[in-house]
Amino acid sequence: MDDYDFKIEAYREGFRDQLIGVWERSVLATHHFLSPTDFEEIKELVKSIDFNQLDVFCLTGEDRVLGFVGVLDRKVEMLFLDPDFFGQGLGKKLLMFALTQLGAGKVDVNEQNSKAVEFYRRSGFQTFERTDTDDQGRNYPLLRMKLADRSG
Repeated sequence: MDDYDFKIEAYREGFRDQLIGVWERSVLATHHFLSPTDFEEIKELVKSIDFNQLDVFCLTGEDRVLGFVGVLDRKVEMLFLDPDFFGQGLGKKLLMFALTQLGAGKVDVNEQNSKAVEFYRRSGFQTFERTDTDDQGRNYPLLRMKLADRSG
């Protein structure tokens, strides 16, 4: 970790391929509950996203995207980190940026992604709703969470 000069910078189109690569490696490392078919379908969905429609910021080091966070309407829509950098406080760094700089206070988390659920709980989020499926209707329940000290 010390070899990198980390910075958080606004998404730009030149980051797109690296960002999608980070998403893929992160999901493969953390979303073991996804079927291979669902993973491929979701990957195609992610590839179609216009990241300029959200507030997306990338954590970079030595001109490499190491992670990213995307916020829309005060909700963390995406937060992914390259698995090579798990456990080093960088996910927390991205989340704190989203909370303090982008005003985020909500997040949806796959219930089966227990490490992410615990990450958000340790960061002050509480579940206020549970769904039976994800937003695309797949059989992956979501926990809708918000910061305990925020009403919106």
